[in-house]
Amino acid sequence: MKTIGFIISTKNGERRRAVLPCDLKKVKNCNQLYFEKGYGNSVGINDKEYAACGCHIVSRDEALKCDIVTDVKLGDANYLDLVDENKILFGWAHAVQNLDFTTKMIEKQHTVIAWEEIFEDGRYIFYRNREVAGEAAIMHAFRYCGMMPYDAKVAILGNGQTTKGALRILHGLGAEVDVFGRKFEHLFRKKMFEYDVLVNCVMWDTNRTDRIIYKEDLKKMKPGTLIIDVSCDPYLEIETSHPTTIDDPVYVEDGVIHYCVDNTPAMYPITVTKVLSEGISRYLDTLITCENFNELPVPIQKAVCIKNGNIVDPRITAFRNAHLK
Repeated sequence: MKTIGFIISTKNGERRRAVLPCDLKKVKNCNQLYFEKGYGNSVGINDKEYAACGCHIVSRDEALKCDIVTDVKLGDANYLDLVDENKILFGWAHAVQNLDFTTKMIEKQHTVIAWEEIFEDGRYIFYRNREVAGEAAIMHAFRYCGMMPYDAKVAILGNGQTTKGALRILHGLGAEVDVFGRKFEHLFRKKMFEYDVLVNCVMWDTNRTDRIIYKEDLKKMKPGTLIIDVSCDPYLEIETSHPTTIDDPVYVEDGVIHYCVDNTPAMYPITVTKVLSEGISRYLDTLITCENFNELPVPIQKAVCIKNGNIVDPRITAFRNAHLK
């Protein structure tokens, strides 16, 4: 039987949580769950509600001693040096692009189960979180461009769930919007200078070496153009993008406003935590009781990107080889 520790994320503005007491009623082994004190405060849940389910309320140090360490924004955790070797780490890791994180995982021989890789019947388990990412980014970013959406001409790059969320808000607020799917990247490159706002929602192939927006392109854009980079992949599709925070979300380069918050759904923690909890709670008992990874449900097995310090996902190796030179 394994123990699972739930850690309060240390990332700026991150208030989402992995599981709620209402979903723990379906978990048989709640006595194996250890929650850091104050875990649910950000979503209106007090420690007594977790304790009433049979869970333990402990210090962060005690939660980090568990066999499995769970953190919503695992890849941005600042306490990883304090975690003993050979742990299972469970959360959003973004291990392909996160070079510092993957290096630590390899050195300490950890196993990483990456939330971004959990799919059920072909659909991403937290697809609603992606929709909220698009919704939240639009609502937050427009505060910094000086215009309402109904005054803006907007181009969205991408056609997935994040685009769906962004489009819902933009249409609701009267924006003029064009959507460019993957097949129309060349057209986006040609026409992007006509727009007031460019929204990047694409899931970029990390093996690509080209970009969709280069630094030199900024000089051709309208002064005050707003780039809303919801995907926010450093080194990848937008050359001038680097992650920002909820507290300090924008910067200006060559007269172009860049909004690059990489955890926009954290601004709506109650909505998103419900989504996370429903998905995560279904796997807790098997994570606790399984003796080896072959016993885990297939969606969890496929989400293992690093196992005992060894890279499983070949995209990680390719990206590291390309950028650690």
